[in-house]
Amino acid sequence: MITFLHGRLTSALPTQAIVEVGGVGYEIFIPLSSYDKLPAPGEAVQILTHLHVREDAQILYGFMTAAERDLFRLLVNHVSGIGPKLALAVLSGMSVSYFKSAVVNSDVASLSKISGLGKKTAERIVLELKDKLGVAAAWEAASGTHAPTPEQEQANEAVLALIALGYKQVEAHKAVRDVQQGKAEVQSAEDLVRLTLQRLASGK
Repeated sequence: MITFLHGRLTSALPTQAIVEVGGVGYEIFIPLSSYDKLPAPGEAVQILTHLHVREDAQILYGFMTAAERDLFRLLVNHVSGIGPKLALAVLSGMSVSYFKSAVVNSDVASLSKISGLGKKTAERIVLELKDKLGVAAAWEAASGTHAPTPEQEQANEAVLALIALGYKQVEAHKAVRDVQQGKAEVQSAEDLVRLTLQRLASGK
């Protein structure tokens, strides 16, 4: 099992990265949450990995934090109907802390807005993860110290709102991040959605 790669980041897209290790380039599929944490191409990087073996392929999935990889494995191994591709969509749709909060609070509405998920799958995620002994209790105990920041909550809500309006997940995520990094005056998720829509409309 390949558990991590340490090498040079050759290139990166919101959905995948190529890391050169000892002269070999490894293609790794990543969630948006990890893409945000990658260094610039050419710099050194260490990515935690999960090797998924199929009859016709061996696919590497990569994560910049242990929490992201743990959630990916929890979804793939313990929720029926969730494969690696959909698990990546979950991590791309909201932060780990926000996802945990949604499961603990049975917030099916927020989960079902994640691209490719749907209401039935969201309900199954809540049902099957809350039934796992100790999972929900551990998340609730940690919620006070690992709760998402106001900025993270605003970003998650804004991305989900934009997806509901028909924007693609990658496009919505990038636009929201750009607005937040632009130091615009944002008081609420509604403000963030409005400013992001203006940015998207201007084509910037």
